[in-house]
Amino acid sequence: MKTFLEETYQKTNFSATPLNLTEYELCVFKECNFNGAQLQDVKFIDCDFFDANLSLLNLGKTILRGVNFKGCKLLGAKFENPGEFAYSLTFENCLLDHASFHQAKIKRTHFKNCRLHEVDFSRCDLSEAIFDNCDLAGAVFENTILEKVDFISSYNFSIDPETNRIRKAKFSRNGISGLLTKYDIQIE
Repeated sequence: MKTFLEETYQKTNFSATPLNLTEYELCVFKECNFNGAQLQDVKFIDCDFFDANLSLLNLGKTILRGVNFKGCKLLGAKFENPGEFAYSLTFENCLLDHASFHQAKIKRTHFKNCRLHEVDFSRCDLSEAIFDNCDLAGAVFENTILEKVDFISSYNFSIDPETNRIRKAKFSRNGISGLLTKYDIQIE
């Protein structure tokens, strides 16, 4: 496996370059293009992505540990069935519309000021995650573990308490209607 340590990549196009069997540790990716990249058996350890285009990214058996995404576009990115998603994933000011975290284990992930329209969180373990000021319009929560998740400042979500584990999750009074959507009732 080829390893890169403490490297900085600026405006590099990774969508045309295969990154298979590569490890990046403490690396920084600024304004890089990963659009449609197929990452197989790649490790990103304690890396930062700034203003990168990771749309339609397929992570395959990629390992992400301590990775931060800031100002990134991750439209349609597939975080499904990863090799290993560990703790400390952070998404800040990111566009994640149509991304999929189906069956991913992303405990303690922090989403801040993100747009997550129609994101698939079905069968995902989001225990202790934080959704800080996030727009979750059309996001799918089905058989999802949402224990101790903080939704206090987020909005436009629809979560069925009968088909998801929401024990000790936090919601604001304004967000409580997102738990009652299936009943088609009006709250004033």
